[in-house]
Amino acid sequence: MNAAGAIRACVFDAYGTLFDVDSVVRAHRARLGADAEALSALWRRKQLEYTWLRSLMGRYVDFRTVTAEALGYAMAAHGIGDTGLHADLMAAYDMPRIYSDVAPALARLRGRGLTLAILSNGAPAMLEAAISGAGLSGAFDAVLSVDPLGVYKPDPRVYRLAVEHLATAPSAILFHSSNGWDVAGAACFGFRTAWINRGGRTPERLPCGPDAVLDSLSGIEALLNEPGIADAR
Repeated sequence: MNAAGAIRACVFDAYGTLFDVDSVVRAHRARLGADAEALSALWRRKQLEYTWLRSLMGRYVDFRTVTAEALGYAMAAHGIGDTGLHADLMAAYDMPRIYSDVAPALARLRGRGLTLAILSNGAPAMLEAAISGAGLSGAFDAVLSVDPLGVYKPDPRVYRLAVEHLATAPSAILFHSSNGWDVAGAACFGFRTAWINRGGRTPERLPCGPDAVLDSLSGIEALLNEPGIADAR
């Protein structure tokens, strides 16, 4: 990363970056059988598609509603009509597992005096439940949801929310996401970005690529130590 100036804030996407969305379905694998992995992938894909489409149509509903709609689609596509399972999966979505690298990475970044924040599509109540359930209460200086804006990532207004709330220039924010399209949106807005490519995914063919690609959050501190990336003390 060859950008000048100090990083003052580390901002994180939530789902897929801090929280393992596939852990929700894994908790009910016995009830889903061979369909578990395919259902989880389709659920996630439709969830994201619905955020983009609703933003384009100007038909915002909160992320919990989108998530429930996407799960309904995925279950129907797999011929699963169990309403009790739908309810149980939605309840499990409030308590996803965190990746093992998350808590140690946050602790090290906190030790460097950096401001830490979440910037997420998630509804406030969803984020509060997930953070509390993961034992991360108090780990962030701010938890920012798109809900007040009524639009989803990668709309530039979402990234501006972090700048305004943190009172920090875009170039002083290092944004982390497991979603290549989210990184592209943040980079085009002006953030410095790290793509947390946990699954070895193919890079997106979009403008404004990441400044760095990491396979976990464990590499952030080394990234901050690179020349020109020294954090604020």
